[in-house]
Amino acid sequence: MSKPLQQKVALITGASRGIGKAIAFELAHLGASIMVNYVRNEEAAVETVTALRDMGSEAHSFQANAGDGADQTLLVDETFKLFGGVDILVHNAAIGAFKPVHKLKPNQWDLSMTINTRALLELTQKVLPSMESRGGGSIIALSSLGSHRFIPNYGAIGISKAALESLIKYLAVELSPKGIRVNGVSGGLVDTDAVRHFPEFEKFRDEVVRRTPAGRIGAPEDLARVVAFLASPQSAWIYGQILTADGGLSLI
Repeated sequence: MSKPLQQKVALITGASRGIGKAIAFELAHLGASIMVNYVRNEEAAVETVTALRDMGSEAHSFQANAGDGADQTLLVDETFKLFGGVDILVHNAAIGAFKPVHKLKPNQWDLSMTINTRALLELTQKVLPSMESRGGGSIIALSSLGSHRFIPNYGAIGISKAALESLIKYLAVELSPKGIRVNGVSGGLVDTDAVRHFPEFEKFRDEVVRRTPAGRIGAPEDLARVVAFLASPQSAWIYGQILTADGGLSLI
């Protein structure tokens, strides 16, 4: 089987579990080597790396807070050391307080904006020399429908994702002459451990299922396959787009 990402290196933030883990497997399936970034759960990261190696991929993990500049530098430097560079950057790590916007504390606002948005800019700046020297690359960030529509208790994340989508568009234009494509993937409700912390999760999930034409919430693999497409040569004509994969939820 053809492996269009053979000899490519992918750095994925928040890749030990959930959507990030699914993305790691999809990219590895296409031949990429994987740097698994995680912030706390070392056991999950080790399990993910072991599974990636079992399927024949070169894989390593590195603990770093994606929103911390010093940690970012260590993460990128270690990736360069182990793999020689970066061809694909996937910013999946995200965080936010589930509460009304008018009740957010300044530190909760800052945390979401730092992890969900600013980290993409800073990581892009740090991997840019490598991508330029390697003739180009692909940068992909995960967004959500909350970036442009109201979801109760989701403002901290949704607002930061709106800024993220704008950042994607600016970077896409500025980096296109360097052969670097920047895009995003937006999903509806995805079944991960993180979303189970959402207030009244089961009630919210059932309402989303009722309103989704596909009749279910998303699985991590649903978004991972779209990310893999954007990372591959098959999407070479796509720049600065936010591809929505939500089972049709946003249509209603």
